[in-house]
Amino acid sequence: MSPVASGQPLLRHLAVILDGNRRWAHDRGLPILAGYQRGGQRVLDLLSWCRNAHEIETVTLWPLSIENLRRPHGELTDLLCVIMSIAEQIAATGHWRIRIIGAPEVLPAPLADGLVRLAHRSGHRSDPVVNIAVAYGGRDEITRAVRNLILAHREAGTLPVLADGIRPEEFDHYLDTSGQPDPDLVIRTSGEQRLSGFMPWQTVYSEFYFCPVHWPEFDKGEFDKALGHYRTRRRRLGL
Repeated sequence: MSPVASGQPLLRHLAVILDGNRRWAHDRGLPILAGYQRGGQRVLDLLSWCRNAHEIETVTLWPLSIENLRRPHGELTDLLCVIMSIAEQIAATGHWRIRIIGAPEVLPAPLADGLVRLAHRSGHRSDPVVNIAVAYGGRDEITRAVRNLILAHREAGTLPVLADGIRPEEFDHYLDTSGQPDPDLVIRTSGEQRLSGFMPWQTVYSEFYFCPVHWPEFDKGEFDKALGHYRTRRRRLGL
């Protein structure tokens, strides 16, 4: 990818909704696990492309929504195993700080503990951040943020102040992405043109790119097209 030209918008935070793994496998007569595995490999490819783009300092991946937990047990187990395997491979590269967002505590304890340990071990690095959104839902995140904000004010004895109003900057502090820039670009694969509850607070001024290919077939050409689309945007940010 060529350097960012003067006047083009910087891309600091890229978020990707990894959609279409099951459909990719179904179209090829393969087991669903094969789609998850191929999709996992694409995650590793994506992170390599992001590193070469230089300007990207945060990547958010959404492989598992909180609604996905209602999938059949065997299918869900396969997906969770792939997520853990890919997270371990990301950590092994030594190029990324891992941050787990969402509600990992609702996952099986061994998996949740393993993901948290990976994040803890990489937390000291100064590398770019990769958020792995597991058991994530936008409404759930906002609900948790409100609850934690109220608890913090109750503990500090400042609940009367809370009634006078909450500044957006204060609320940001209680979101899963606290301290990070909001996504500049959100990519969703597989042709679906909706966010399905993905980061409703953080994406109010994000640019969106809906890609027709399923996630396992998302390649460098599609990545470059998405970034090229972003470069053409004139970001007003509400101004």
